[in-house]
Amino acid sequence: MKKKRSGAEIIVEALLKEGVEVIFGYPGGAVIPIYDVLYKVKEIKHVLTRHEQAAAHAADGYARATGKVGVCLTTSGPGATNLVTGIATAYMDSIPIIAFTGQVPTSMIGNDAFQEANITGITYSITKHNYLVKDVDELPRIVKEAFYIATTGRKGPVLVDLPKDILTGKTDAPYPEEVKIRSYNPNYKGNLKQIKKAAKLIDDSERPVIYAGGGIISSGASEELLRFAHHTNIPVTTTLMGLGGFPEDDPLSLKMLGMHGTRYANYAITEADLVIAVGARFDDRITGKVSQFAPHAKIIHIDIDPTSISKSVRVDVPIVGDAKDILSKLISCTKGDRKRKAWHKRIEEWKRKYPLRYDKDGDLKPQFVVEKIYEVTKGEAIIATEVGQNQMWAAQFYRYTKPRTFISSGGLGTMGYGFPASIGAQIGRPDKVVFDIAGDGSFQMNIQELATAVRYNVPVKVAILNNGYLGMVRQWQQLFYQSRYSEVELSGSPDFVKVAEAYGVKGIRVTRPEEVEPALRKALSIPGPVVLDFIVAREENVYPMVPAGAALTQMIEGLA
Repeated sequence: MKKKRSGAEIIVEALLKEGVEVIFGYPGGAVIPIYDVLYKVKEIKHVLTRHEQAAAHAADGYARATGKVGVCLTTSGPGATNLVTGIATAYMDSIPIIAFTGQVPTSMIGNDAFQEANITGITYSITKHNYLVKDVDELPRIVKEAFYIATTGRKGPVLVDLPKDILTGKTDAPYPEEVKIRSYNPNYKGNLKQIKKAAKLIDDSERPVIYAGGGIISSGASEELLRFAHHTNIPVTTTLMGLGGFPEDDPLSLKMLGMHGTRYANYAITEADLVIAVGARFDDRITGKVSQFAPHAKIIHIDIDPTSISKSVRVDVPIVGDAKDILSKLISCTKGDRKRKAWHKRIEEWKRKYPLRYDKDGDLKPQFVVEKIYEVTKGEAIIATEVGQNQMWAAQFYRYTKPRTFISSGGLGTMGYGFPASIGAQIGRPDKVVFDIAGDGSFQMNIQELATAVRYNVPVKVAILNNGYLGMVRQWQQLFYQSRYSEVELSGSPDFVKVAEAYGVKGIRVTRPEEVEPALRKALSIPGPVVLDFIVAREENVYPMVPAGAALTQMIEGLA
């Protein structure tokens, strides 16, 4: 006779069988049964965050840094709703996380019971799939499916809502070894006819550009991208989410394109006769004015998600499948060794004429801080960011050469993301140095996670680029609203060094350029978390900048 297990025991059994080593959570009444089982399990590390939103972001950062699924656990009602921003962040960037939420007993659902929220309804549009478990016998199958859905195809978050009576109820239903979902069959192998058609376009092109997105990283296709680019001698530009997918110290690198991309990447895309998009979705921050995006180019679009193809721009050769597999086949199908001397000469001229630059005179510049972080870490750190100017400077002035080293909220643009995500990343990759490059506005949104970093001795280094403003909004107000600075000045912000010290964290304030490197080296010598408060030029802007709705060639440049 099979032994019956409670729903809570099944959840923990599932975590063990799926190889989960860390979960991020916050307990409450509805999930006490799970926490009671976890109390006796030593194989799984539970990280108690100080806010449920931070649990979701930490699970997300863990997933991005490791390539594994991230798991978070919260109670019902406000515990579940506090996950929403984190789930939406993961959904927009195709990050595999599993969110387990508590729920009131099934008999009370719909009665406005204490701490009841329809979390499956709330998260319907921001999850890849979600479940409300109504029968404990179905729980093992549901959890197995949740992990499978989150980690296959276009990856993403899955939520499993767990009524309390399901967690206390018992079943002898086994945990499945395999998953079979008739309506869900991701296509990994690209159509060979389409691949050959793409190969001919590549062979015939004179001015091709590879445009690589986050799909390169999620599919583990960085090596294939590097081999394909060198085989065909085609320059590569990446999206924000694609940073690290192609080494930026490679001669073929154009770095990032789009609203705050390099001028040479934007010019190259505009003058290209062929764009090979891999694992990217042509979002508005990349395309600018769609009618003027790559106006002379035919477009090959490789993506595992068929709904992303031709969603924003016309596509001449769509290929649905996994980037790793398709790039390998394209290497075999293309001639390679094309010189394209005129095209590469043109790109080199743009690179010489339009490097990323800034005025080094005057007050401490945020770009200088990022450059020094790169130098001191020798490009080997994992960089997490908040959102805004700090995010763009981190993208522009740190040189990314490896996948899973840039962790940032791209699609949703979530302030407060970077710090808890950096904690998740550091826990997942204890062998790496992890920096959170933050703004003084964003950092305050989850500043309470200093307590989490202290409790678990997570040695994250927080570099606050402190300009006393909501910097990116202020920049837009300066450029497009005649400098009418409406509600962007952060007067009343705390002394971050004192706040850090109150949590038991070392705080360091830096005001002059010559202090930056010694402060960074001191921070790296400290085995625990450190907060570095860099007082930077207040009205420094991120350039280049493509105004909203403008063509990629219509960039505003800070220096003449």
